[in-house]
Amino acid sequence: MLAGAGTWTAVADDRAPAVHREDRTMRIDGVSLDTSYFTSGGSERRPAVLIGHGFGGSKDDVRAQAEELAGAGYAVMTWSARGFGKSGGEISLNAPDREVKDVSGLIDWLARRPEVQLDAKGDPRVGVTGASYGGAVSLLAAGYDRRVDAIAPVITYWNLADALFPDGVFKKLWAGIFVTSGGGCEKFEKQLCAMYERVAVSGKPDAAARALLSERSPSAVGDRIKVPALIVQGQADSLFPLGQADAMARTISGNGAPVAVDWIAGGHDGGDMESGRVENRIGAWFDRYLKEDKGADTGPAFRVTRTGGIDSTDGAALQRGASSDTYPGLSSGDREIALTATSDGPGIVGAGAGAGAGAGAGTPASGGRSGGSADRRTQTFRNPAGANPPAISAVPGVGGGIAQLSSLGVGLSIDFPGQYARFDSAPLDTSMRITGSPTVRVKVTAGQGDAVLFGKVYDVSPDGKQQVLPAQLVAPYRITPERQNKTVELTLPAVDHALDAGHRLRLVLSATDLGYASPAEPTTYSVSLDGPLTVPTAPAVKTASAALPWWTWGLPAAAAVIALALLLTARRRTATPAPDPMLAEVPLQITGLSKKYAKSADRYAVQDLSFRVEKGQVLGLLGPNGAGKTTTLRMLMGLITPDDGEIRVFGNAIRPGAPVLSRVGSFVEGAGFLPHLSGRANLELYWQATGRPAGDSHIEEALEIAGLGDALARAVRTYSQGMRQRLAIAQAMLGMPDLLILDEPTNGLDPPQIREMRDVMIRYAAGGRTVIVSSHLLSEVEQSCTHLVVMDRGRLVQAGPVAEITGSGDMLLVATAEEIAEPLVEKIAALPGIGSAVRTDDGLGLLVRLDGANSSRLIAELVRLDVPLTGVGPHRRLEDAFLTLISGGSA
Repeated sequence: MLAGAGTWTAVADDRAPAVHREDRTMRIDGVSLDTSYFTSGGSERRPAVLIGHGFGGSKDDVRAQAEELAGAGYAVMTWSARGFGKSGGEISLNAPDREVKDVSGLIDWLARRPEVQLDAKGDPRVGVTGASYGGAVSLLAAGYDRRVDAIAPVITYWNLADALFPDGVFKKLWAGIFVTSGGGCEKFEKQLCAMYERVAVSGKPDAAARALLSERSPSAVGDRIKVPALIVQGQADSLFPLGQADAMARTISGNGAPVAVDWIAGGHDGGDMESGRVENRIGAWFDRYLKEDKGADTGPAFRVTRTGGIDSTDGAALQRGASSDTYPGLSSGDREIALTATSDGPGIVGAGAGAGAGAGAGTPASGGRSGGSADRRTQTFRNPAGANPPAISAVPGVGGGIAQLSSLGVGLSIDFPGQYARFDSAPLDTSMRITGSPTVRVKVTAGQGDAVLFGKVYDVSPDGKQQVLPAQLVAPYRITPERQNKTVELTLPAVDHALDAGHRLRLVLSATDLGYASPAEPTTYSVSLDGPLTVPTAPAVKTASAALPWWTWGLPAAAAVIALALLLTARRRTATPAPDPMLAEVPLQITGLSKKYAKSADRYAVQDLSFRVEKGQVLGLLGPNGAGKTTTLRMLMGLITPDDGEIRVFGNAIRPGAPVLSRVGSFVEGAGFLPHLSGRANLELYWQATGRPAGDSHIEEALEIAGLGDALARAVRTYSQGMRQRLAIAQAMLGMPDLLILDEPTNGLDPPQIREMRDVMIRYAAGGRTVIVSSHLLSEVEQSCTHLVVMDRGRLVQAGPVAEITGSGDMLLVATAEEIAEPLVEKIAALPGIGSAVRTDDGLGLLVRLDGANSSRLIAELVRLDVPLTGVGPHRRLEDAFLTLISGGSA
């Protein structure tokens, strides 16, 4: 069932321990899967972790997390799911006999690895994690394969039918994005494509569509998932809202397994994904349940990130965690809030202030009716023909930023007059926080057919001029004729949102919403309340105390430190060194550069490093993991300060923010792009931020180099890792800097793209500019670089032209006029002082390794044997030279 072949690569940065990556193509049931396997040093057995990627991505998206876990002592496997990246097959939405079976095949492979800890023969100790699509497969793997020992699903679904067809309403915008980000309908399994097209045309999911998605969802095997589960879900997520996480938490904990729930600030709509904190918590979760480290801090049973206020120092939104020792669910600490129909009618509210016929503006109803009485509980409104114009709440990929701002009193929502019912509470006597899903009982009637409504709860300011939709979320409802004119309970979106005293709650039931399909036929809806709004407050969830503002203690302490520093260094202080005119045309000169590891008095990341780079060179910076390459590049960019030594770029000493850095383009730390903007828009915005004239950007040249084609008009969040890499390099080339620094520029690129990047670097330097490239692909460095700097353990080993470094050694290339017969090759190999002799691939030469003999003696022997020589010269690949240099001996 499983077969593969792979290559090994070192992937760690300058920090120990070194992490090694083995890329391998595996075949499972005839489908090729592109995988990577990460381990760190040591021969002891260790638990394994599988990391799945999000929909539309590939294994490259989770490489950084894999390296972190491998460095922490796990054997880590990543893979591109069927239909994504370089893997074959069709997208089957985590079908049990396809994508889920692939995970079991990977577990089989892990069970045969000598470094992986086993619970029994064929049963490795293994955890599974992943976000979105990868999170779902972690749940499914736990349900279908009993060898899975712990899981950590992130922003994912429990029932895909409920997520895309909530209460029988088609989530058309997200469904369309889902199919498009997968590469189009033709990339999917045929029955999935047919199902999507059928529902998209009709605008209404049928029973067969629900059944197809439900049987491929974790909920189908919920009773079998009995392993510790850390469930991370996004508050800014109109695709997989918090209710999906609630369902999985209740089911898995009901099976007797440990469960923790974490509501992060971001989600599929954007916002802060809190990646560092989340990945640290996942690591601790696996430490506890895979390594069985009882001291590992797995965090509280429930945690929610709360945003409130603005940091006066940098304008960033302040975040604090709130937690409880038990998971409260979505209906804890219920409080009943009376609602009444309002006399002033429906309107449009935008950007947190009443706009158009704004709610609370004192205008009479337009289409909606209150009957002129404030206590009347029935309102009538219309579903417009074609369901246009639609109300706007969440906009996939954009709403997350707005959702975070909603806690700061800023929001954006549009409800068109005459298309919704509205009910308000009295002003709140005290402040209140909603944590969970409010509910309300109503009676609904429709003029004809189903009533399709969209429920939302607003936070309305005391003057009525500002209303905020928490997390930009709405809940859809399909109320069929047999349920109409009867009391039904509507569950509103789950949120975590604070309301101040004096604010009001506003329930809106709208006939339309941009993200969903509504009936095209015009009709009239009537809604009456049959009880209060029930609001969950989760009183057991306590917000962490805010730390004192740093300046209350930091300014006095800082003043004392500064005074002491000035006193101790007054005699040693010097100004920034003046430019050296002798180096004005030299792109880079490094002299005596040293940098110690943090908190270490005698361990050096870089020690006494000196080298020089000239114009027109493509310099390759090489070294094993921990050699100090990345540290050197970060000092060169002014990101960290050397402990000793000097860096000069075009004669100017490098300091953080040095003006000469404007002549340097870099791709060192990875580029940060706004995911909802297009590739071109990101580059234009980046250049605008530099404050330099638009004509100096040379953006068209950079875009031609990037080679992204039509993808430049697409949102960056739809890009593959390779596409993001090319866009980042194009960003580094904006302005055509005189010195271009690239750290691992070919990561995520396929072989044709790697060749293209090689040509780009050569062409870039040919115009008199200079390129410095750090890469672990020695063959690419050998073909693209003119000069090399080889480092090992923070020190310079050798620097010079590529030909000079590879040309030394004990391997000679003997060129011949005609092919040499095998018996003659054997005679040459048997000569005294000759270690080996083999024919080259074309047959017109020999690779001869000297073992005591010198080249003159070899030539004499070849002439004696009548070998038709046309030339003899040194031959050594860069890989051979590199291994020789860093080992201090022959390779």
